[in-house]
Amino acid sequence: MRLDKKVVLITGAGGGIGQAAVRKFVSEGAKVMLADIGTESTQPLVDELGSDNCACVAVDVTQADQVENMVRATVDTFGGIDVFVANAGTEGKIGSIIDTDVSNLDNVLAVNVRGVWLGLHYVIPVMRDGGGGSIMITSSGAGVQGSPNTASYNTSKHAVIGLMRCAALECAQFGIRVNTVNPGAVETRMMASIEDGFAEAGAGDFRSMVEAVTPLGRYGQPDEIANMMVFLGSDDSSYCTGSVYMVDGGNAT
Repeated sequence: MRLDKKVVLITGAGGGIGQAAVRKFVSEGAKVMLADIGTESTQPLVDELGSDNCACVAVDVTQADQVENMVRATVDTFGGIDVFVANAGTEGKIGSIIDTDVSNLDNVLAVNVRGVWLGLHYVIPVMRDGGGGSIMITSSGAGVQGSPNTASYNTSKHAVIGLMRCAALECAQFGIRVNTVNPGAVETRMMASIEDGFAEAGAGDFRSMVEAVTPLGRYGQPDEIANMMVFLGSDDSSYCTGSVYMVDGGNAT
């Protein structure tokens, strides 16, 4: 197993991609801490996979004290952190820049950028002291392309690529690799919310638009994103850092 005895911390673990990642990491031998805004979506997964393999903690990733507690809980439970998946995110509201309130931007940046920065701030020292590790940030196809009506989300996902590149340079001396995983459209709650938002804003059929410009012609599945996360968390990617890994059906080509 590629992650035997490795300790993995995943934020946004209760979402579609998060849950798929948890299952994949456990199947590869890892011990996993599931972090999300509450435990309603994560405790059932812990019960299913077994408390020997995983545990869960509630965290608001925008709050420094809660992120620090999440990291401490992971170390106290499993003894360290070898892999950190900064996956928590929010899509915000769909609408043009002039038709959405600045509070939407503030909320999206708080979760998608501040939340990632706080995770790095508290996880990196633990990994450094443990001899290294792998960090991946969930960005998006929206992190490398612009699109109308999603400016707040796209801005946040562009931002974490810059954050990743800075962290990769700072952390290489500690044996810590840092990369982003950039999913395209994936069958998740978030994508359904985006579809609904486009419809409500009169911006058209989002799914049809995406499938029309995606060379593989379909949405991705959460497992397909989780497979990339496992690769980046394992020693198979030991010479990979500072990079953007697209899992988008060729949409950004």
